[in-house]
Amino acid sequence: MEHAKGLGDPLAVRAASYLMEHAPARDRAIDAELLNENLELALLARSEFAWGASVPEEIFLNDVLPYASLDETRERWRPALYAMAKQIVKEAETAGEAAQLLNQRLFNIVGVHYNTGRKRPNQSPFESMKQGRATCTGLSILLVNACRSVGVPARVAGVAEWVSTPGNHTWVEVWDGERWRFTGADEYDARGLDRGWFVGRAAQAIAGSEAHAVWASSWSRTDAHFPMAWNRQDRTVGGIDVTTRYAPDQKEDEAQSATVTRFFRVWDRAGGERVAATVRIEGGEGALVTMAGRADLNDMPSAELMRYGSVVLDVRTPDAAVRTAADVGSGDTGIIDVFLDDVALTEAAAGEVVGEAVDQRAGAIRGARADEHRDMVVNVGERSMRYLVRSFGDPEAERRPLWISMHGGGGAPAEVNDRQWRNQIRLYEPEQGVYVAPRAPTDTWNLWHQGHIDPLFTRLIETMVVFENVDPDRVYLLGYSAGGDGVYQLAPRIPDRFAAASMMAGHPNEAKPLGLRNLPFAIFMGGDDGAYNRNAVAARWGEELGALRADDPEGYDHRVTIYEGLGHWMDGRDREALPWMLERTRRVWPERVVWYQDDVVSTRSYWLRVRRGDAAKGQTVVAEVRGQTIEITAVAERSPERLTLRLSDELLDLDRPVRVSVNGEITFEGRVLRSRHAVESSLEERFDPSGVATALLEIALR
Repeated sequence: MEHAKGLGDPLAVRAASYLMEHAPARDRAIDAELLNENLELALLARSEFAWGASVPEEIFLNDVLPYASLDETRERWRPALYAMAKQIVKEAETAGEAAQLLNQRLFNIVGVHYNTGRKRPNQSPFESMKQGRATCTGLSILLVNACRSVGVPARVAGVAEWVSTPGNHTWVEVWDGERWRFTGADEYDARGLDRGWFVGRAAQAIAGSEAHAVWASSWSRTDAHFPMAWNRQDRTVGGIDVTTRYAPDQKEDEAQSATVTRFFRVWDRAGGERVAATVRIEGGEGALVTMAGRADLNDMPSAELMRYGSVVLDVRTPDAAVRTAADVGSGDTGIIDVFLDDVALTEAAAGEVVGEAVDQRAGAIRGARADEHRDMVVNVGERSMRYLVRSFGDPEAERRPLWISMHGGGGAPAEVNDRQWRNQIRLYEPEQGVYVAPRAPTDTWNLWHQGHIDPLFTRLIETMVVFENVDPDRVYLLGYSAGGDGVYQLAPRIPDRFAAASMMAGHPNEAKPLGLRNLPFAIFMGGDDGAYNRNAVAARWGEELGALRADDPEGYDHRVTIYEGLGHWMDGRDREALPWMLERTRRVWPERVVWYQDDVVSTRSYWLRVRRGDAAKGQTVVAEVRGQTIEITAVAERSPERLTLRLSDELLDLDRPVRVSVNGEITFEGRVLRSRHAVESSLEERFDPSGVATALLEIALR
């Protein structure tokens, strides 16, 4: 290292010699201009500021003069920081006041705050300023250098490994003219120095332990070294064990205690940042306050909990609340994380989240399906379904009805089914709306029975809602002959898609009407249409629907019309179905749901959902809302193991406790909280703006 030149002051000579004597080997080729500039400005600060001359020389040499603290990049930081810092501290009278002012104002001026997205932990001031981010070590180096630039002795302090929780931390110590004090970098506390979120954890430090002691950095060589958590093998930075200032009394080893220390964080999963929230532990006293994203990652409130078992937490943000359980455990990380996805929203906030999520999903559909819409086809997996479209009424009208009309044929060559398809687009002419005739993906006899039809129709409805301004609550299903077969099949198994359904001249095969509780259903049949006993079966369905209606007067709205003297073709008289259907809108949140699984099973019906592998033919679940109570009846041997309730304020008051009973036994009682997760998962399953759930509750049925 070249000696600093042109400095005749005896202190300058001693200072230059001190730097050279204690400089680490990595600095042997350091720039001489950096050394000269650093020395001149350090001496200038000593003479310029009121507190400078009173700093003992040994402290000045070790904690004001050095151009670096740890192993950070060496750079000419003094001129820039001196220019900024002297303006910040011009009203300060003591070194302690100067340090507080710098901690309060500097980080906003240079635009650097805590962020784990920084490139590396031990950043130099200019590296942090270039990125606008740093973690605790980079922030501490920046504050130490700013203090030194105006003659305030400062050094880096920290712990390589906390005693009772994972992680490390770095902070700053400053000499206030009488003693060393500490502060967290970019963690200004108006109450003064010697305050910080890490005080409690530092009090657990173990003197003499490389990993668990509190160490302060030193430019001069010492009998120990400062352990750098990012480079534990490097022993070139001098260290001073200052543990006794933080931990005068050693705490009992946690391993010998029946309790453990657990730390709490609340996260915004989507944004990847922490959230400021209050956390209350059921049965505990007081509230813990978590820190927001720019605070140090280790800055977490803690609580002493029983070592085993679980705790119930009440977590609240300004517009959200959640009651959740957390396992305490004994071999985990020591940190309990709660994610914003699990945090409940207020009703107003939930409405905003729904609106944003619907807009985002609609935009995604618009971008992904433009070609499908242009080509009039929908694709799901390996299946494609073409369709023809006619528009009636005002094409610019808001929220138009959608008519899905299924053609006949089946069990015939493709050209026969194609003729039936092209005939279907001309068969009915509603007063208003978008009239769609889909072409069955296969030519088999069971054109509309098969399991691929359900997701294809769901995708068709979604596409029409986005591209054709269709009202999802006014989607009507109808079909003739084999298309009527399809209405018999589809309406009971996916009733929550439609506002009404009309069956013309079809046969139900094995389908049952039980699932039509909330879907108005019309049957139109020629009295002489005796093939496959269509007329007799239609009459029998009418009787069954009448019996269901008698037992449940609020459900099973239906109409059965048998045209005497007419055969399979009804001379167009069945067109009277359309105005009957148009009078009805979809029951999106019915108070009572009867869900019967046919041979093609589904995972969702109205506000009920089961796991995909848990759905099976023959399952019947009846769920009814009575005030704030949800009563569920299920046949045990046929019921799914678990059932998810998709809830909304359209169904009950989510600000009040909800009670759930299964087969007469209370299985849940408490609040079911609105969450972003419920909204997003609802729209991922199906783009249904009216049917978005804002809260989810999974319960066991057996």
